[in-house]
Amino acid sequence: MAKKLLSFHHFISLLLLLILSFQSSNGLPLKSTRRSPRLLGRFSKPTKPLLKNYKYETRYFDQNLDHFSFADLPKFRQRYLISFEHWVGPEKAGPIFFYCGNEGYIDWFAENTGFVWELAPRFGALVVFPEHRYYGESMPHGSTSEAYRNASTLSYLTAEQALADYAILLTDLKKNLSAEACPVVLFGGSYGGMLAAWMRLKYPHLSVGALASSAPVLQFEDIVPPETFYDIVSNVFRHESRSCFNTIKTSWDALLSEVHKEDGLLQLTKTFHLCQKLNSSVDLSNWWDSAYTSLAMANYPYPTEFLMPLPGDPIKEVCRKIDSCPYGTGVLECIFEGLNVYYNYTGSVDCFNLDDDPHGENGWNWQACTEMVMPMSSNRYSSMFPEFYYNYTEYKEGCWEDFKVTPRPTWITTEFGGHDFKADLKNFGSNIIFSNGLLDPWSGGSVLEDISESIVALVTEKGAHHLDLRAATSEDPNWLLEQRAKEIMLIEDWIKSYNDRKHLAEI
Repeated sequence: MAKKLLSFHHFISLLLLLILSFQSSNGLPLKSTRRSPRLLGRFSKPTKPLLKNYKYETRYFDQNLDHFSFADLPKFRQRYLISFEHWVGPEKAGPIFFYCGNEGYIDWFAENTGFVWELAPRFGALVVFPEHRYYGESMPHGSTSEAYRNASTLSYLTAEQALADYAILLTDLKKNLSAEACPVVLFGGSYGGMLAAWMRLKYPHLSVGALASSAPVLQFEDIVPPETFYDIVSNVFRHESRSCFNTIKTSWDALLSEVHKEDGLLQLTKTFHLCQKLNSSVDLSNWWDSAYTSLAMANYPYPTEFLMPLPGDPIKEVCRKIDSCPYGTGVLECIFEGLNVYYNYTGSVDCFNLDDDPHGENGWNWQACTEMVMPMSSNRYSSMFPEFYYNYTEYKEGCWEDFKVTPRPTWITTEFGGHDFKADLKNFGSNIIFSNGLLDPWSGGSVLEDISESIVALVTEKGAHHLDLRAATSEDPNWLLEQRAKEIMLIEDWIKSYNDRKHLAEI
């Protein structure tokens, strides 16, 4: 990625530590030791001032390092953004809109969640965006370097601790604002969507409902087929252009062929305009993989700067570049033309740096090596990616090498459920919206059908990664307007039902 753009452009995702297992020279598939993809990972750090259009305050809360023991441990400062601009106050039971921050800088999430800000005046709501521990400015142990030093200092980076942070912060806020009777609506996208759904289930007394957008809560163990994610990415490209799909599919072998030539790595460095000589073909294949999966996530119908500055329908533009290569142009040169749409649409980049995590803020790597074990594989028949398969033994060995920890692949489903999810949600859950667009590769690990009258799935055929949470634009298609209208109607119903029950209880 370009040096100019690689200062950690945005958050979560994604997915952008997808370490592509490389095929051996005999063409046999390799076992996958890749970590769970970052949902939005390296894009979580803003590169410019954000939130110019919103009025808010930045505050800090002294948060417990460990909520589940009584050890006398030092606290850390959790950052949160709060906006009173439209709140009608506790006297009128003004609701609280609480976004469950994901794996990155909270101002980036707030910037890309315009839907919440735009709903606030309609509902007279207080808006709160808390930052996830170990990300952004909310660093335990005093600094990023100390927090990420080893398994001991990282041990408190878990989803359970983060949810407890949110529960404690929310409870304290309501008490200090005399807002104990104000209804709370949870929001979240991607990993934040998972947290919103899980918080609704784990702390049902603290909220009246949750909007979980693009939340792959089922992307664990053997709940969904491991090839689902890469199949969806591949299908989006195939649907756009069969020839583009085929070119990408054959490009991995072309890459291998080039690597085996004398000075092949040097030639690849030149072809892909890299800032430094390529040391490994794996680095380049990771770079390709990151672009394709991110494009599927950010395949929005209008221009955005969500992950990168991109045109509307960016996959269409990528495939147009690949398909329009002059006759006789090599496969790798065509691939570069397509990737250039993703990595250099503005045309301002002279060379690309493949370093995936230049700031060392690899908190998601830790989470993937402990709780967030999301098995992934690629099928040679249905995928445009090289074939690889998930192997837990090698996955575990890689995590031990990096962090000296052993993953717990069954812990998330033990803690939050997953198997028999429909029955569990129907019996124990209520008031959750799972919204997904089928262009988003993470939709395959989410809830795509209604569970009950109050746990509903809103699915759009053309939607990409939590598009519904983005700010409204004049270019929004009708199906997106209809989706948001349904979400607003459900949120209104949650708040009304809560207020009606509270009123009856007071009589």
